[in-house]
Amino acid sequence: MNFNKYDLIQYRLEKARTTLKEAKSLADSGFWNGVANRLYYSCFYAVIALMAKHEISATTHNGVRTEFFRVFIKTGILDKDLSILYSNLMGKRQESDYGDFQNFSEREISPLIRETEFFITKITELIEK
Repeated sequence: MNFNKYDLIQYRLEKARTTLKEAKSLADSGFWNGVANRLYYSCFYAVIALMAKHEISATTHNGVRTEFFRVFIKTGILDKDLSILYSNLMGKRQESDYGDFQNFSEREISPLIRETEFFITKITELIEK
């Protein structure tokens, strides 16, 4: 079976949406560290879909963030607030996955769900242009 660039982009966008659903499910159960993780990955999948469209590659999470900022934020293609959210979620994911005694609260993480929905919407709109 052969896949093309369009297939890869669509797969990654669907993965972003599915991962967001996972975050919401974890939120319903009160697993806020898990929510932080899934919100980050939801944004990550959307960003790598966008990068695939523009044939931009990176081999690490930091590399993806750097290229996202350089190509889409610094140039004004996307609003700086999206970069702030992405970096914030990246930090929270690292804290929750690797930090000892880190337990996020609903108050800290719940508002990020709506922001992540907006993030994915904006990335999808840019891809579809």
